[in-house]
Amino acid sequence: MIEDVPELKTAVIENFGTPCAVIDLDVVERNIEKAQARCDNAGVANRPHIKTHKSPKLALMQMAAGAQGITCQKLGEAEVMANAGITDIIIATNLLGASRSGRLAALQRRLPLKVCADNPVSLTEYSKAATQAGRALDVLIECDTGQQRAGVETPAEALALAEIIKADPMLNFAGLLFYPPVDGWPQTQIFHDEVIAGLDDLGLSATIVSTGGTPNFVNIDKLEGSTEHRAGTCIFNDLMMVEAGMATLEDCAFQVYTSVVSRGGTERGILDAGSKTLTADTGGLDGYGRILEHPTARIHKFAEEHGFLDLSKCNNKPAVGDIVRVIPNHVCVAVNMVDQLVAVRGREIVEVLPVAARGKLV
Repeated sequence: MIEDVPELKTAVIENFGTPCAVIDLDVVERNIEKAQARCDNAGVANRPHIKTHKSPKLALMQMAAGAQGITCQKLGEAEVMANAGITDIIIATNLLGASRSGRLAALQRRLPLKVCADNPVSLTEYSKAATQAGRALDVLIECDTGQQRAGVETPAEALALAEIIKADPMLNFAGLLFYPPVDGWPQTQIFHDEVIAGLDDLGLSATIVSTGGTPNFVNIDKLEGSTEHRAGTCIFNDLMMVEAGMATLEDCAFQVYTSVVSRGGTERGILDAGSKTLTADTGGLDGYGRILEHPTARIHKFAEEHGFLDLSKCNNKPAVGDIVRVIPNHVCVAVNMVDQLVAVRGREIVEVLPVAARGKLV
């Protein structure tokens, strides 16, 4: 049971107002340690994905706990992290916009990056960026083994890209990047083994074999040959991770403190947190978050600044002026909506962390 601390709610609204994004640093630290232990026990390096928290301070905390480097999703995120002194960075997406704008070359000039590709167009642009930077670029080939997102779909496609990388003096083959479905690790092993055999024929080796996803912690030791794991959500957790069995409510470090601002009817109410705070991403769940004080209340609809409450199943209904805490369905998108995170320990506000890498489109 997550303790309700009225004096902390008072401090939050008096110092920051509502809605307010709050993180519990004690839970954050526990989650960081747990993720590191999972990787250590599996014998793979931990490379946390900072797209969840977007905070250089939290990334440095993860590295201090044992992470060997970080994962970013955007070049702009990597720029922010590099400014904080972090140098071991994988950017886990095709960077066409950043390549063509010159920003990839500018950052590659500062530090040796690792980027991902699943097509020859990206490789052509990476080669140009590396040439502009005057430094060869490390490239991982992204492989799709069932998620149907980015990634080559066959080992033959992966090997064709590896041949292009091998032939280009400005590109270095660094390895393979996977994000398998939770139930797709046997197929991923088959895919991996076929690519590794083909790479051997090309005279190449995969220094990095990277797997990803907080839900895939249950599979972290099941891909023979993997060298590292990328997980993002686990630092905060959310209702999707609770639903997946990867976290409890007590593991959810991020909460939105929000005020009940209207009770226009006996069975309904309005929060001052709407789609511009909690976002319209349901994550496949019912409603838009869990109200800790009123778990049978349902946030069933949003306007930009309003969360619409269905209180029909609530015996103890909230009153106007009450401050409640909401755990969002999907924490990554909620963090990206705010400029700062109010950090607490126990009953006290201890600091305010800028979300320095939020809103990075390129």
